[in-house]
Amino acid sequence: MKNVFLFNESYHMNKEILGGKGKNLVEMQRINLPIPNGMIVTTDGCREYFKNNNSLPTLIIDEIKAGIKRLELATGKTFGGENPLLVSVRSGAPVSMPGMMDTILNLGLNDKTVENIISRTNSEKFALESYVRFIEMFSEIVMGIDKEKFHKNKSNISSLREVIEIHKNFFKAETGKDFPQNPLDQLLFAVESIFGSWNNERADIYRNLYSISHDIGTAVVVQEMVFGNFNNLSGTGVAFTRNPSTGEKEVFGEYLLEAQGEDIVAGIRTPEPLHRLGTQLPEIYTQFIEIANILENHYRDMQDIEFTIENGKLFILQTRNGKRSPYASIKIGMDLVNENLITKEEAIMRIDTTLLPQLFTGNFDEKDLKNKKFLGKGLPGSAGVAVGKVALSCHSIKEGEDYILVRKETSPEDIKGMSLAKGIVTVKGGATSHGAVVARGMGKCCITGCESIKIDASEKFFTLGDTVVKEGDIISINGFNGDIYLDAVKLEPPRLDHNFREFISWCKDIKKLQVRMNADTPTDIIVGKSFGAEGVGLCRTEHMFFEDEKIWSVREMIIASNKEERDLALEKLLILQRKDFYEILKELSGCPMNVRLLDPPFHEFLPKTEKDIVKLADFTNRTFENIKERISELKEENPMLGHRGCRLAVTFPEIYEMQATAIIEAALQCKNENIPITLEIMIPFIGGISEFKYIKERILNKIALVFEENSDSIDFKLGTMMELPRACLLADEIAAESDFFSFGTNDLTQTTYGISRDDSIKFIDFYKEKNIMKRDPFQSIDTRGVGKLLTLAKTLGNETKPGIKIGVCGEHGGDPKSIEYFHDLGLDYVSCSPFRVPIAIVAAAQSKISKTN
Repeated sequence: MKNVFLFNESYHMNKEILGGKGKNLVEMQRINLPIPNGMIVTTDGCREYFKNNNSLPTLIIDEIKAGIKRLELATGKTFGGENPLLVSVRSGAPVSMPGMMDTILNLGLNDKTVENIISRTNSEKFALESYVRFIEMFSEIVMGIDKEKFHKNKSNISSLREVIEIHKNFFKAETGKDFPQNPLDQLLFAVESIFGSWNNERADIYRNLYSISHDIGTAVVVQEMVFGNFNNLSGTGVAFTRNPSTGEKEVFGEYLLEAQGEDIVAGIRTPEPLHRLGTQLPEIYTQFIEIANILENHYRDMQDIEFTIENGKLFILQTRNGKRSPYASIKIGMDLVNENLITKEEAIMRIDTTLLPQLFTGNFDEKDLKNKKFLGKGLPGSAGVAVGKVALSCHSIKEGEDYILVRKETSPEDIKGMSLAKGIVTVKGGATSHGAVVARGMGKCCITGCESIKIDASEKFFTLGDTVVKEGDIISINGFNGDIYLDAVKLEPPRLDHNFREFISWCKDIKKLQVRMNADTPTDIIVGKSFGAEGVGLCRTEHMFFEDEKIWSVREMIIASNKEERDLALEKLLILQRKDFYEILKELSGCPMNVRLLDPPFHEFLPKTEKDIVKLADFTNRTFENIKERISELKEENPMLGHRGCRLAVTFPEIYEMQATAIIEAALQCKNENIPITLEIMIPFIGGISEFKYIKERILNKIALVFEENSDSIDFKLGTMMELPRACLLADEIAAESDFFSFGTNDLTQTTYGISRDDSIKFIDFYKEKNIMKRDPFQSIDTRGVGKLLTLAKTLGNETKPGIKIGVCGEHGGDPKSIEYFHDLGLDYVSCSPFRVPIAIVAAAQSKISKTN
């Protein structure tokens, strides 16, 4: 099998073999654009290198030598000859991995060829500077010598020839070998080094971050050098065919005269905006704009182009689909559709859903960020950025001011403080912990698992690294990457415009899965509907309990000693809950509303501080000791598997009866006001048919009484959350009684794995590093284990009740990879937090398109 090809020998080959950079160079040569000649050592060659114990096999070495001979014929130059052929050696993987692997320029220079270059160009400075650069790059990349040592060597030395001799002597001192003078030896060392860089640490981390296979390898592009540092008619630059930030249709870029590409990348000199090239080298500028348009039309996408000008002649060194902001991504896609270059489906498939959250929250100003002190890093729990004063408790947060709530961990009791805070930081927990889940639902920035934070609540400060941060000090947090900064970082505002809304409408027209929202308040409904949500897939009644003063009536109900006391407390809650449900149903105006009855264990609602215990004692006319004793009685060893969900309704049926009454009375009020309603009531944490039937009967009897008292009725559905493996295994029995299934994938993942999602942060990363798990199952659905339960439950449910409605309301409902799986499984809907609704809509459309093509 052949492993080395010249560009003009590779027109029929794909980027999996040639690499992305190589394939695009080959294609540009095929359409007669001005590119330097070159050859490619393929990804097959890379894999052979690793099979041969990280060494080039003799066959590939012979192919490289033969390829150089053919390249000499094509260029009219000779490797190591009087008219020297100099080359660049660059990595080029099938998937773009910018900056992750290595590049070597000016290869082929030695003590002899540098003199030949001087003779041919009459420019000693140019030739010697190029040789110095080559020695430094070769030494660093091939031999691993720290380049800073070379910079120290040439300080206070004015003669470039002296620098070269000092560099070569230092090379020998570090390696025990002379600097290689044979260009073929240089090339073979370089190719091996580039192949080896496939497994360097930064490349490995990058592939893990972006789920790129470790097995595909990289190609190596060996290309004739052109010199932007040759004279004042030479230069180098990078440009985009459209603005990568705004998406505007304008060529956007920078350049430097008398420079090589690394000078722009390294920031050695300040580049000029591209339009000024039109003044300095107008013919080159005009030619470049023409080529930019050709490339964009050819590839039907915005291009990122690298170019070099050598002595007044333009060369294109690389083109690729350009990275862009999520805002620009949508605008460019829509514009290309309107220009008849691509279809709507292609525009949708080009959107990176992981970047969409930036549209709703804005981002930090990169320039201002450089002036701020970096404090530390946690886990990105909820995308976005936030700036505010530090508050170490919810009581410290004042309405109308910007605060960052910093807590060891959050609980449902913190819901009001979280709703007031601009952002949340927790010491414990992961991406699916309470703080992260609630923050995403609120569209708030959140950082979790920042275990370096040491909170001293009594003194009202925390330490992070060597910095003491007091309550009231200002910090800035980045939920995209987990970074925390001292003081206020300037914000770039979010940009939601008609392009975004039209794009979402395209996706809704195409997708099959219905996308609902997890919403507990009218405000949630307004936000979710504005983003395109098609109803509520999960309304968590317990979140309502923490609003205003409702919590005290809830606590009164919980500590009741008998049914009579509990009924009195429930009467108060009935009035409050009815009002809540009415306002939500009214805002939905006919869109489906799925209400989950009370789920969390009682202890989550009880006071934690002595101050609140005293207040509850006064509120209920009990003693402080009596309240503490009752709290102790309700404590559970494993509350997430304890007295919660439907189990509460078995021991205290009156709780679900009150909630059912409130829901139905609110719905009847809407009906009387001609407000359309679509209502679903959901019983959580069912383990089998007996539980469900017992609770269903009590609820239906209560609803029948409400209908009788009001001389009216409404249609509604009564179903269950499927959160336990046993429920999935018995789905055929449950379907006989349940109108619908809603998979609570957070708890189903916990109970299938036997892993606490909040504690998993301590070891999940080790599992991923050791390739035991490819991804965190709490972030993307485990298709092999949990997915098998979903499939079984769907099959069994449809056997008993064909067409039974089935959805997902766990956090996986907003994860694009999970959504693709749910689409393939044929579910009816997914539900996620309001601010993830657009992501889910785009992902659902992408799933439909990818399966249609």
